[in-house]
Amino acid sequence: MTTAIVWFRRDLRTADNPALSAACAEHQRIVPVYIDAPDEEAPWQPGAASRWWLHYSLLQLSETLAGLGAPLIIRQGATLPTLRAVLAATGARAIYWNRLYEPALTARDTEIKQQLRDAGIAAHSFNGALLAEPWEIATGGGTPYRVFTPFWRNAGARPCRALLPPPTQIKAAARIPDSTPLQALALRPEIGWDSGLRASWTPGERGAWAETETFFAGNIARYRDARDFPDAAATSRLSPHLHFGEIGPMQLLARAQRANNSALTPGLSAAAEAFIRQVGWREFAHHLLFHFPTTPEQPLQPQFDHFPWRSRAEARTDLAAWQRGRTGIPIVDAGMRELWHTGWMHNRVRMIAASFMTKNLLIPWQHGARWFWDTLVDANLANNTLGWQWVAGCGADAAPYFRIFNPILQSQKFDADGAYLRRWLPERGGRSIAALHTPSAATPSELQQTAYPSPIVDLARSRERALTAYAQIKGAS
Repeated sequence: MTTAIVWFRRDLRTADNPALSAACAEHQRIVPVYIDAPDEEAPWQPGAASRWWLHYSLLQLSETLAGLGAPLIIRQGATLPTLRAVLAATGARAIYWNRLYEPALTARDTEIKQQLRDAGIAAHSFNGALLAEPWEIATGGGTPYRVFTPFWRNAGARPCRALLPPPTQIKAAARIPDSTPLQALALRPEIGWDSGLRASWTPGERGAWAETETFFAGNIARYRDARDFPDAAATSRLSPHLHFGEIGPMQLLARAQRANNSALTPGLSAAAEAFIRQVGWREFAHHLLFHFPTTPEQPLQPQFDHFPWRSRAEARTDLAAWQRGRTGIPIVDAGMRELWHTGWMHNRVRMIAASFMTKNLLIPWQHGARWFWDTLVDANLANNTLGWQWVAGCGADAAPYFRIFNPILQSQKFDADGAYLRRWLPERGGRSIAALHTPSAATPSELQQTAYPSPIVDLARSRERALTAYAQIKGAS
């Protein structure tokens, strides 16, 4: 009986898993393997929040695979020699995996595939993470897209493949190799800062589907109109599940289509289309990262190489205040505290916090991207890069340089009753609505009620400073 390895990475699901389905169709015995090799992802090794999520996602995948008949083999160490060791231990002559698209991992996987094939091992890779491969979508001139709308007009019109059912049973290898205990990977923190994450999330394939059904049962109907309001609970909260491959974009498109076909809620088609468009932005982010692999560190627009950012030494104190949620700007601080407590931040607040850091504080966007990378449970290199470069004005489809979010106006518009601010800034809860949003509107007695900090920067003056800085590089090449 032929035996194959299925190398799991960020495809931690059994349903609609192309590599798993292909291996089960071609071989009688399957060896599921996960290899922890964070050094091979340098310089973007998973952050602390991502590793927390990974622990619980692997735990659930292990339980699911064991229930199907084939235990997950966990190993640590360099990937290629580890795969060769598992091949030797099981007698497998084929390896299947779903592709990753980060630059370091693309290079590593290409080398691994060649080395395996040179050794006579059948190595097969599949698309299990995207609607279309990044190299399949191009402009009429054959170049990568830099603007979302024409990209999505092309990519969104492509037909989707049929969904793949999960296996009902998997026959394990005749010789099951040793497995490293999950606890030995030390993915969870030694100091228990993760209580907020545990209260907020259920990682794993079952958690992904529970979140999906909650969204499509209620929040999808108001997604288009309410998703910008951080206290409205109108977003899907599926980004970490998508990042770890506990659910795939094909499955979400199919679920959205099913909701449209069966729903009686007026306007659901428009709401579902708005949701699917966000899946399209995720596709666009991976398209950009694949074609412009230096963008996690370097601006896509080269004139920003000369932007007059403040030095790290100059901005150290302000950066620390931003990270801790102690800037004195309520909506920014609320978002940063939500991030620290839950490993997630509402997308509208992400844009406000990022705009404040890059434009009002003139701190290089790379510092913010690194902080989000370590603290977000949905830290995805493609999405993180696209978002930060968009806000900073230096990326594809970027916000105009003169667009600088006014955090006070944003707070008043999208959290008018102050519910979000009161949740994450409890020390300001007794203030009037005006004082809650605007520190300068507080009365002397309100100022004495709390140790909440004064704003670290004047919003009007810092806006003018940013416009002056952007004007210095406008039109530069």
